[in-house]
Amino acid sequence: MKKECKSIYALVVFYAFLLASCQKETITADQSADPTTGVSMLKKSEPATVSLFATGLNDPRGLDFGPDGNLYVAEAGVGGSTTSVAICPQLQPPFPFGPYSGSPTGGRISKINAAGVRTTVTDNLPSSISNPIINDKMGVGDVAFIGDQLYALMAGAGCSHGVPTVPNGILKINANGTYTVVADLGTWEVNNPAANPEPGDFEPEGVWYSMVNVRGDFYALEPNHGEFVKVTPEGTITRVADISATLGHIVPTALAYNGNFFVGNLNTFPIVDGSSSIYKITPSGQITEWATGFSTIVGLAFDGQRRLYVLEMVYGSESGFPEPGKSRVVRVNPNGTQDVIATGLTFSTAMAMGPDGNLYVTNWGFGRPPGGGEIMKITLN
Repeated sequence: MKKECKSIYALVVFYAFLLASCQKETITADQSADPTTGVSMLKKSEPATVSLFATGLNDPRGLDFGPDGNLYVAEAGVGGSTTSVAICPQLQPPFPFGPYSGSPTGGRISKINAAGVRTTVTDNLPSSISNPIINDKMGVGDVAFIGDQLYALMAGAGCSHGVPTVPNGILKINANGTYTVVADLGTWEVNNPAANPEPGDFEPEGVWYSMVNVRGDFYALEPNHGEFVKVTPEGTITRVADISATLGHIVPTALAYNGNFFVGNLNTFPIVDGSSSIYKITPSGQITEWATGFSTIVGLAFDGQRRLYVLEMVYGSESGFPEPGKSRVVRVNPNGTQDVIATGLTFSTAMAMGPDGNLYVTNWGFGRPPGGGEIMKITLN
């Protein structure tokens, strides 16, 4: 029986610490053969150049370029110590992942300029952490802009994460670093249950992962329940699709838009290479499988030629669980062929296409102490 994904990172963080000390990190570009079978499943790509762009991040998660050309990074933060076990329902089953403890501060958004210099936009956002056995941190899940205004999608807030004073949802980030709650997605999740939630892997208020702005409205993706919702700037929430109703507990994580919405899924553990897919979801909520053969998808990004880049957190794991150096980027071309663009990344969690036409990918999105997270630049040909 497969083990389920407790948050997104809960199972994987434990293995990360066991393995990180014994494997050397080597980042490479261009790989054309399946590392398990040796069969050339993918079209060989032109080499890309992978370089270190920025350091000093606290478990970096979602990425977005602002209208000022700077890269904005959602960070899970450093966790907290307040529990809410006696107040509200918790993660089920609780052991060994819960209960979470949290803090209304400790989650962070950073701004990184073209030279790779990081500055703090705000560190006044919630952050939570699982029990010490797993040490899984959650906080800001993603960031997005409407015009010049920055918004944050919270994954580590809400009562079930030990932060009863701030909901899991969308926050408007004010110029002085404070925030205004736009939409309480945690309460909405409780009041609008998905059709087929996984009882052995249940976060009452969700663990919202990805958010995009399309024509002035937000679209947000939640992997634990399998929810895909639309949120107006005024905070009105409507369901676009209950992914669990048709696909079950596939753990949808990555979201991109190109005329329709494209969603990639993490899937459950142990990892089976090729078991994750990309789904096309129309604005009316119709779901079709669009591309197959991926593993643990955590990021999607289109380029100007309508090619889709896919970030896989783990591919070619020998243990069936995350291992250092196993994250990679694959490109899906309009004719359906696939190119491996970069390999050798470690515990990547998100990806964004830059205004310069290059990819920016998190490295060590979890598994290192505070300040150990990185952003890598993948210069494309």
